[in-house]
Amino acid sequence: MSHADVIRDSPLSNGDLAPTGREQRTWGTYNLAALWIGLSIVITTYTLASGLIAAGMTWWQGLLTVSLGNFLVLIPILLNSHPGTKYGIPFPVLVRSSFGIRGANVAAMARALVACGWFGIQTWIGALALDTLMTTLSSAWADVGGHKAIAFGVFWLVQVAIILRGIEGVRKLESYAAPLLLGSSVALLIWGFGVGGGIGNVFSASSNLVTDDQSFWSLFGPGLAANVGYWITLSMNIPDFTRYAKDQRSQMVGQSIAMPLTMTGFSFIGIAVTAATVVEYGEPIWDPVALVARLLADLPVLLVIAMVIVVIAQISTNMAANVVSPSNDFSNLSPRQISFRTGGLITAVIGIISFPWQLYEDVGAYIFTWLVGYGSLLASFLAVMVFDYWLLRRAKLNLAELYRPGPGGEYWFSGGYNWRALAAVSAGVLPVVPGFLHAATTEGGVVADPDFFDELYRYGVFVAFGISALAYVALSRAQSGARSPAAAGAD
Repeated sequence: MSHADVIRDSPLSNGDLAPTGREQRTWGTYNLAALWIGLSIVITTYTLASGLIAAGMTWWQGLLTVSLGNFLVLIPILLNSHPGTKYGIPFPVLVRSSFGIRGANVAAMARALVACGWFGIQTWIGALALDTLMTTLSSAWADVGGHKAIAFGVFWLVQVAIILRGIEGVRKLESYAAPLLLGSSVALLIWGFGVGGGIGNVFSASSNLVTDDQSFWSLFGPGLAANVGYWITLSMNIPDFTRYAKDQRSQMVGQSIAMPLTMTGFSFIGIAVTAATVVEYGEPIWDPVALVARLLADLPVLLVIAMVIVVIAQISTNMAANVVSPSNDFSNLSPRQISFRTGGLITAVIGIISFPWQLYEDVGAYIFTWLVGYGSLLASFLAVMVFDYWLLRRAKLNLAELYRPGPGGEYWFSGGYNWRALAAVSAGVLPVVPGFLHAATTEGGVVADPDFFDELYRYGVFVAFGISALAYVALSRAQSGARSPAAAGAD
């Protein structure tokens, strides 16, 4: 039986999890760049650096932290992109090589549940923009009982409609949205410099954004970890997109240009515009939706256009970051019963019951607990994936064996699980759990008098990644000895 027949007939395969064919490799450099522009220009990015400034950083320290974090996380993104393009496989299939045929579901569900939470948060933010739009168009809207809940429901349904169109609908959305989002961002920056009296005056006013007096070094660790953790999710499941790339050059160039530059640039806009609101209104307006509503209150046509752009930004991010991966991840649980579209619907439902309005309520907790906490968990899985593929397997996989279940399969390991990978993840996560619990029960998420475990948690993403990588390599080499990883996988 040929490899193609094995994959086609495998219970671990379906039309969404099978390797992409040449006719499906339609994503060029622009498409990958547009993907990251659509992912990055979103309200949560706008508030990343602003949250650090509010806690005590200067504007340039906040921007430096965001920029450094994104250049760091670009490294694992590119490393994990390679197998997606080389073999045409999505994340849950790739992770079978390191965690085992069944163990892949552990990693996939860890990624999927985080995406469901993010889906809920981005849907809530988009619903707030829609609610603001409706309130501006009609004052009677504010008197409607449960108007925010209605806006949430409408925004949710719009995204469900896109989910039902599949991955091609996501590609078209990102490609069309990118220039619109870039143009609107530049327009907002021009307004900020205009009303703020120039660049120098605007950034002088940024000192008024500080509401706390924490030192730079006490904020730098968790701030950097949070910015790395922001895209740890995409670092894991980036093969879900690069499997459609025309070649390795397209995905590398498109991502390397668009990802760090857009994230840094839009964070810069968030700082500048928020500082300009201090000059213009005498108080900082952190929320861009609230700012646009106030700025264009007397210009309803422009307000409608602006709010539509905000809604597009939220949808473009949600579709790419928080729907594609869990759709494939849930499909991997039972490939013959759950398709990409069904997995997307499961994601949408879980996103509702995650209470996203509560998760996003406190900006401090959002950065220092939610982002750092889940970043630490996923960094452990990412470490195993990267070191397994590049160091132990030398970027070589047996494609057909990724779809072969049962004893004797190359990636079956022990009962379908690679216990070395799971043990390495546990080793990386456990040291940061005490600090996470302490931060989660502290108002604002920042512990004033940190102990040893709190310090570990400040750099949780790096601690978890480093320990898991070392543990996995040590365990794998101790087990396999002089044998190749493929031979060791048969034990």
